[in-house]
Amino acid sequence: MSRNNYFNKNPDSSISMSKMDVIIPFSPDVPCDNNGQRMWWAFLASSMVTFFGGLFIILLWRTLKYLWTVCCHCNIKKKEAQKVNNPANSQAADGTAKGPDEKDEVVPASEVGWMTSVKDWAGVMISAQTLTGRVLVRTCVMNIYVTFSSFCLFYSPIESCQNFYKDFTLQIDMFFNVFFLLYFGLRFIAANDKLWFWLEVNSVVDFFTVPPVFVSVYLNRSWLGLRFLRALRLIQFSEILQFLNILKTSNSIKLVNLCSIFISTWLTAAGFIHLVENSGDPWENFQNSQSLSYWECVYLLMVTMSTVGYGDVYAKTTLGRLFMVFFILGGLAMFASYVPEIIELIGNRKKYGGSYSAVNGRKHIVVCGHITLESVSNFLKDFLHKDRDDVNVEIVFLHNISPNLELEALFKRHFTQVEFYQGSVLNPHDLARVKIESADACLILANKYCPDPDAEDASNIMRTVYTGHLYQELFPQDTNYHSDAHLLNIPSWNWKEGDDAICLAELKAGFIAQSCLAQGLSTMLANLFSMRSFIEIEEDTWQKYYLEGVANEMYTEYLSSAFVGLSFPAVCELCYVKLKLLLIAIENKSELGESSILINPGNHVKMQEGTLGFFIASDAKEVKRAFFYCKACHDDITDPKRIKKCGCKRPKMSAYKQMKLACCFDCGRSERDCSCMSGSVHSNMDTLQRAYPLSSVSVHDCATTLRAFEDEHPSTLSPKKKQRNGGMRNSPNNSPNMMRHDPLLIPGNEQMENMDMNLKQYDSTGMFHWCPSKEIEKVILTRSEASMTVLSGHVVVCIFGDVTSALVGLRNLVMPLRASNFHYHELKPIVFVGSLEYLRREWETLHNFPKVSILPGTPLSRADLRAVNINLCDMCVILSANQNNIDDASLQDKECILASLNIKSMQFDDSIGLLQANSQGFTPPGMDRSSPDSSPVHGLARQASVTTGANIPIITELVNDSNVQFLDQDDDDDPDTELYLTQPFACGTAFAVSVLDSLMSATYFNDNILTLIRTLVTGGATPELEALLAEENALQGGYSTPQTLANRDRCRVAQLALYDGPFADLGDGGCYGDLFCKALKTYNMLCFGIYRLRDAHLATPSQCTKRYVITNPPYEFELVPTDLIFCLMQFDHNAGQSRTSLSHSSHSSHSSSKKSSSVHSIPTTNRQNRSSKAREAGHKQNATRMNRMSQERKWFTDEPENAYPRNIQIKPMSMANQVNQYKSTSSLIPPIREVEDEC
Repeated sequence: MSRNNYFNKNPDSSISMSKMDVIIPFSPDVPCDNNGQRMWWAFLASSMVTFFGGLFIILLWRTLKYLWTVCCHCNIKKKEAQKVNNPANSQAADGTAKGPDEKDEVVPASEVGWMTSVKDWAGVMISAQTLTGRVLVRTCVMNIYVTFSSFCLFYSPIESCQNFYKDFTLQIDMFFNVFFLLYFGLRFIAANDKLWFWLEVNSVVDFFTVPPVFVSVYLNRSWLGLRFLRALRLIQFSEILQFLNILKTSNSIKLVNLCSIFISTWLTAAGFIHLVENSGDPWENFQNSQSLSYWECVYLLMVTMSTVGYGDVYAKTTLGRLFMVFFILGGLAMFASYVPEIIELIGNRKKYGGSYSAVNGRKHIVVCGHITLESVSNFLKDFLHKDRDDVNVEIVFLHNISPNLELEALFKRHFTQVEFYQGSVLNPHDLARVKIESADACLILANKYCPDPDAEDASNIMRTVYTGHLYQELFPQDTNYHSDAHLLNIPSWNWKEGDDAICLAELKAGFIAQSCLAQGLSTMLANLFSMRSFIEIEEDTWQKYYLEGVANEMYTEYLSSAFVGLSFPAVCELCYVKLKLLLIAIENKSELGESSILINPGNHVKMQEGTLGFFIASDAKEVKRAFFYCKACHDDITDPKRIKKCGCKRPKMSAYKQMKLACCFDCGRSERDCSCMSGSVHSNMDTLQRAYPLSSVSVHDCATTLRAFEDEHPSTLSPKKKQRNGGMRNSPNNSPNMMRHDPLLIPGNEQMENMDMNLKQYDSTGMFHWCPSKEIEKVILTRSEASMTVLSGHVVVCIFGDVTSALVGLRNLVMPLRASNFHYHELKPIVFVGSLEYLRREWETLHNFPKVSILPGTPLSRADLRAVNINLCDMCVILSANQNNIDDASLQDKECILASLNIKSMQFDDSIGLLQANSQGFTPPGMDRSSPDSSPVHGLARQASVTTGANIPIITELVNDSNVQFLDQDDDDDPDTELYLTQPFACGTAFAVSVLDSLMSATYFNDNILTLIRTLVTGGATPELEALLAEENALQGGYSTPQTLANRDRCRVAQLALYDGPFADLGDGGCYGDLFCKALKTYNMLCFGIYRLRDAHLATPSQCTKRYVITNPPYEFELVPTDLIFCLMQFDHNAGQSRTSLSHSSHSSHSSSKKSSSVHSIPTTNRQNRSSKAREAGHKQNATRMNRMSQERKWFTDEPENAYPRNIQIKPMSMANQVNQYKSTSSLIPPIREVEDEC
């Protein structure tokens, strides 16, 4: 009887009992065998037939192919030999053309067969090289998960009778398996070796999972069977993720491989136990089966692999137990090896390996390079300071080393604004993680203490190269000045667009050099660009006044339109008196759009609309007063805190109005009576606005522009203004503005004019004094030669280094001391004391500077120090090139500290104090014209000579901030005290490069701050000069032209003494504000701080000569006579005209000695009496020596004959050396004729 008829006769049967009492569930409407016969063998047989049948076909094909190849191999060789020997082929090879009817039967070797094309196409499809291939691979992964999930969810019963056409799950399963079959076909076509492909694990999985589905359709019966083998597909999961470009790193690939192998093996073994335990042993007629869910089997395999074996679940069948015996061997080995490795890979995964998520409306910057606790803490302390208004910038740190616990704690304290990611700037993937392309800027920190600065700079330059093409602003740090030249080679580097490099060596040396000119200036400038919180002290101590000044910082703000037309001194005075702000510089934008910074430019500069000012204030909110100030609304307000934004409209003034207002300030008349502009100018105003657009600052102001229209209406110059400008020609055709910028028009300078045009005394930019290169042997002094040379008012540089030490860049120290805004006779001689081998390496960058000498020796030798008259020097600088070669931080500064203590413990004979120091003072122009032998600035009378080394002015460079406690033995600073709070730093006797960390954040918020600081401390280094030094590592001399000589016309830092001179009346109880206004109005001199004796506040006099810095005191601050005032003074063209013969011609030392002795006098009678005997004794004592030495040596000159002295001789003076050798700017006030009569 047929099966259909049988089932028709039993339509109501729901359960059929077999002879083995095995229950086979089936539905009444499903045709099934009511005998309960199992059909598992049919499903298994289909898989076995498919596998072995295909294997037989492949082997048969290979066998036939091999036999065909062997049998036909000889014939093929014969045919190839005939083709080679065929004359027709030879003719074709010789180029003989064939007939038109001839056909070439040879198939081109480059033609690809259709089988190869199909094979390549299939390979591309399964490797996800195309869009269709990627879709196919993704679909395959999805099908693997779906089919295996269906197995896990529908694991019971093992065998059931179901109608394919009515069961939706069977139809879905058929669809997936058809897809797997097609995918198997593609893989088979793309396989190079069909036999090995047939034996692959993935192929075996397809053999035992795909054919049973088609059998189930025919038998209307489903068998769970070996469907669990689909879990082995998970082994391919890593390969598929690599195809999809999801896995890229080796660790991630390895981790996925281990996890996929472990999990697939575990799940597959659990599937086999589930099959045999739920089916039973065949030889037991399936009577010993037990009902276990799939997840119970998974649990059983896990406790088996881990050798725990709780015993709650175990195998009952013989097949299951036999499988467990073998599985526990392999599973235990896999568990013991795979699990620890997986845990290690997960544990080694980067904790900071994520990606930055940008927040809309919030900028972020990327900080990389040298990321340590010290550099990050210094950076964050300044960047996130409360004085910076609301910093809406997120800081993203990128470093390839994970942070230590301390640094990690620092990041957590600032987690709202700081994020850290582990990676490298040199890896484009890591740059993409931190969204470098959308960053507002990239800051690259340098290791200031690295033993190899060149290697550190090379690393930072490479970081700049990698980030430079992404078009955000770059602020890299470098440790060597010559490294800036390499930045110019980067195509994306553009300093005009905001890119700026912070050269630590240049700035450090510049700060120290400025302290040689005005001691304590390095401390003041370092405090200005560093954000410091105000610390209030009630006690009347020196710390109180120092910390009040420390709270000041440097800010920029645009000036209100109320200042338009006013001169710079007028605006500066108004800001200080009324707004309580100190304006020190403004930004000048040329007609070409290039900007430059003018520091205290003087009264020839008039404010224009939109001028950017540089202010010293304690808070950014205070600087807003300069922008909100309105004359109509705020003129009568006395409290500057009430100056807020008003409702007045501020229309921009026309070009005519701006020029006329500025001009009226020049001529001193009202606008109605002003005759600076004639009717022709009024009629041509439109032409003027088009042809001469006004910049934000008119340097030559309106007179220069107006001369383009009419030369017949010159402005007159009042006698007071003539005197202020240094006695210019009384010619109606020369305006003060034009004369201000033409030093060649100074009266009595014809000789200087002719000489300047024919000699090279300045470099090609006109910013520095220059001389032809000298051999180092010509400047070397022996100890005896130095002892016989009268050195005074000089700078002693004690340098520790050897032939293996890294170069510190002494040129950066010498350049500010050789700036062209000093006259030649004002240059301080520089004497280097140190290893000759080290100085030879530095000499290549120093041989073009005048007045430089070398004493080979060691700074620890007192004989060498006495030979260079260290007790008569204006400053002693202690540097070391060996600091970064020592691992112990506490010993890095040992040489500098020992040298400093050695000098302070020295004792000197007071007889040498009978000589007067030769260094020139810093008196403003017009204050003294005592003699042709002095500069327009002549120093105050100096006090008694230095008898102890503790009074010698010293500045010591430190690497470790905590070592500052060892410089002053009487200092009670705590070792944990911050550097800026210590006494040596406050006094300007110590400087550490760590203070420059604040420049990074200051430069980001305002790149003009760095330009201002660099202009102040470097003496005039510009990007153009860096480009010239990049071509050749030396300054190039240039002939003097009006353009280069105009570069000398820039202000410089000086110290003004209140002990004597025109400000003596204010020195005894006067107000600092009165001094500020008087110096500004009378001499265009801008005061910005005080250098006061430490114990000046005490009622009883003290013997301590230490001084400390007070930055920007308030108006009512009381002055004392011993104060020294920091000021920015103007360049005086006339100061050097009487020195022309001295500076640029050869003359004897005897005549110079006589001239020197004839010009220095004392304005007060008591001082004359006090020093007359000392002066006479000093002249008698040195007359013989000076006459003898004049026959052997020459003075420092810029002679064109290249005659360079081996020794330095400084003329003896009539005044004793002051205790701290300060550069006083208050000079003798009596007229020149009185001085001459007195002499």
